[in-house]
Amino acid sequence: QVQLVESGGGLVQAGGSLRLSCAASGRTFGSYVMAWFRQSPGKEREFVAAIRWTGRNTYYADSVKGRFTISRDNARNTVYLQMNSLKAEDTAVYYCAAKGRDMIDYRVLSEYNYWGQGTQVTVSS
Repeated sequence: QVQLVESGGGLVQAGGSLRLSCAASGRTFGSYVMAWFRQSPGKEREFVAAIRWTGRNTYYADSVKGRFTISRDNARNTVYLQMNSLKAEDTAVYYCAAKGRDMIDYRVLSEYNYWGQGTQVTVSS
């Protein structure tokens, strides 16, 4: 069982930066694939970034590639999302998610077993 709690959201101007954190409970955090998804009003929840349990491989949606960086600290049971050069279209509730060790279908919501409650990110233009 894994419980996830996100933090770090807020209001920022376009071009600014934010760092989201996701603290996980559970002794097996290091064995999970971790990901960030986001959901804007009226839209479906979409994949943002994922990281392999080793931390050596990262994957991004095309819309955030080059601007966002996902990382993890297994000793602290925490995954991060560094967001730079933010745009108004990045405004959304950001969710942390965890799934088993394999990277199969890492972009698919239904593959993830555990979800956080979400943190709001608002980018003003």
